Amino acid sequence: AFLSVFVYSLKVSPLIEKISDHKDFKKLLRTRNNILVLYSKSATAAESSLRLLSSVAQEVKGRATVSWIDCGDAESRKLCKKMKVDPNSKEKGVELLHYKDGAFHTEYNRAVTLKSMVAFLKDPEGAPLWEEDPEAKDVVHIDNEKELRRLLKKEDKPLLMMFYAPWCGVCKRMMPSYQQAATELKGKYVLAGMNVYSAEFERIKEEYHVRGYPTICYFEKGKFLFHFENYGATAADIAEWLKNPQAPQPQAPETPWADEENVVYHLNDEDFDKFIKDHSSVLVMFHAPWCGHCKKMKPEYEKAAEFLHVTSDSPGVLAAVDATVNKALAERYHISGFPTLKYFKDGEEKYTLPHLRTKKKIIDWLLNPEAPPPPEPAWEEKQTSIIHLAGEDFKESLKKKKHTLVMFYAPWCPHCKTAIPHFTTAAEVFKEDRKIAYAAVDCAKEQNHDLCKQEGVDGYPTFNYYNYGKFVEKYTGERGESGFTAFMRTLRERDHERVGKKKDEL
Repeated sequence: AFLSVFVYSLKVSPLIEKISDHKDFKKLLRTRNNILVLYSKSATAAESSLRLLSSVAQEVKGRATVSWIDCGDAESRKLCKKMKVDPNSKEKGVELLHYKDGAFHTEYNRAVTLKSMVAFLKDPEGAPLWEEDPEAKDVVHIDNEKELRRLLKKEDKPLLMMFYAPWCGVCKRMMPSYQQAATELKGKYVLAGMNVYSAEFERIKEEYHVRGYPTICYFEKGKFLFHFENYGATAADIAEWLKNPQAPQPQAPETPWADEENVVYHLNDEDFDKFIKDHSSVLVMFHAPWCGHCKKMKPEYEKAAEFLHVTSDSPGVLAAVDATVNKALAERYHISGFPTLKYFKDGEEKYTLPHLRTKKKIIDWLLNPEAPPPPEPAWEEKQTSIIHLAGEDFKESLKKKKHTLVMFYAPWCPHCKTAIPHFTTAAEVFKEDRKIAYAAVDCAKEQNHDLCKQEGVDGYPTFNYYNYGKFVEKYTGERGESGFTAFMRTLRERDHERVGKKKDEL
C-alpha cells in the first residue's frame, strides 16, 4: 500500500499520496494514468504547495492523482536522484511534474491556482484558461452563476459579457480583440467572460439565448438589452459600438440563386422530369441557400455552365435544384447533405458524384462520365464496437450499461469526422467490459431531432456521460483516443476502489 501522507503542523489531505520508495512510485505510474507530483527540497518548502494541492486533490478525486515526494529525507532522496529531479535548483524549492499513461508528460508551468490546476488535471492536453493569459487581466472572468448575478447587481457601468466555450474557434479568434478593448475601455465599460459550455449552465444559456459560441450580451445596470454579433470585431470596433449600442440589424434576405443572372438551369418539382427527358446528359447540383460548401462551389459551377453553353459540341448541361424549396425532388432522390451532385443520362439517374469543386473537374468528368469510386460506408454501417442509438431505444439501451459515453454528431460536421476514428478506437479498448459502452446518435436524422434537443445538444459533436441511463455530465476533455479512454478508465478505477473499500470493511 502507498504510504499515507505524513501530517505536519498543517492539515494535508489524505488524498495526497506520499511516496518515498521507487517500487511504490513505479506501481503508482502503472496503476494511475493522470498524476501530478510535487517534488520538494524539504517538508517546510512544500507547506504552501501542499495546502493548495489538498484542495486540488479533492476537486479531481476519481479523475487524477496528486502525489508528494520529499527529496529532503534520506529514502526519498534516492528516488529523486533516480527520477533526475532536483527541487533545490528551483527558486521556491519545489517542482511540479505531470505523468500521463505511465510516463513523464510535462512540467506544470501554468498558473499555480486552484482553478488552473484543476482545469489542467481534468484535461492535461487542453489549452490554458483564458484568465491565465496576462493580456486578459482586464477582462472580468466569471466562474459560476452566483458570481454572474453578483456582478450584474453591483455593476453600474455598461457591461459586455462574452459567453464562450473553451474549444470554440471563433471565440479564440475574437479573444485578443476583446481583451485589448477591455484594457482600453477600463473605467468606462466592463468587459467580462464566462465559460458556459458545462451542463450546469443550462439555465443561464436559456435565459440569455445562448444557442452557439460566442454569444455576447450587452447589459446596462444589470439589465440585458441585446446581443453584440460582430465576431470579426477589432478592439476599435467594440469601442465604437459601445458608444451607441444597438440591437443587431436584420440582414437583408439573400437573392435566391435561381433569381440571379446565370446560365445554370434552375429546376423545380414541376419542370424537372421534362427537362431531364429533353436533355441527354445533365449534371444536377442539389443545394441549400445556407450551405457554405454550396456557396464556395457556385462560382466554379457557373463558369463550367458558361463554358458548356458556348461549346458547339457540348458534353452536357448543368442544372441546379434548391432542395429546401423543392422537397418532393429532395425526398425522391434521398438528398441528405449539400451539395449533392447527380448525373442523369437519357432521362435516367445514373451516378451520385463526389463534389466536383472546380470548373476543370466538372468539364473533364462530363467529357468522360465514369462511375465514381464506391462511397465510404456510413459510420453505423461499419463493424465497430460503437452502439448506434436512435430516439426510440435511447434510454432503454443506456440503462443496461453502468458507464456510457455518447457522441451526438452530424455526418457532415468536420469536427465530428476528426473525432470519429478516435472515439471508435476507444470503444475497441473496452469492448470486453460489459459495464461500459461508447454510443453514438446521428442528430441529422429526423427521427433523432427531438432526442438531441432533449439531451441538450447545441453543437456538434457533443459528448454526454450517462450512468445507467441517467445523465451525469458533459465530457469536455481531449477529443483523441487517449482522452476518451482515460475518461472511462478513471471511472472503472473508481469502481474498483469502491469494491476494494467494501471488501476491507467486511
